[in-house]
Amino acid sequence: MVQISTAAAQKVQELMAQEGGSQSLRLFVSGGGCAGYSYGMAFDNEERDGDEVAEVAGVRLIVDENSAPLLRGAEIDYVDSIQGSGFTIHNPNAVKSCSCGHSFSTEEGSVHSHC
Repeated sequence: MVQISTAAAQKVQELMAQEGGSQSLRLFVSGGGCAGYSYGMAFDNEERDGDEVAEVAGVRLIVDENSAPLLRGAEIDYVDSIQGSGFTIHNPNAVKSCSCGHSFSTEEGSVHSHC
């Protein structure tokens, strides 16, 4: 399944506390974006049929069955640097990524589009 860095787990827990408590983090992939697929994350407490659920670094993570194959082995990280801060996803399944870091394509799902 997906891994989460210590920095990302701490930031997710901080954001969950601001939202009022125990929620899960849903990571998903949707069609679109500069390179073919886009990453998405949202707080969610609802599990659906086919979801993969895991406790990773103290964060309850949910990935739907369609996104799971595209995200297997990926790692969520949180970067706070002079260039900006935010979540990033390091995905070994991506063969092409857009410069924005939010869009990617895979070997099986090549899509020709422009940033």
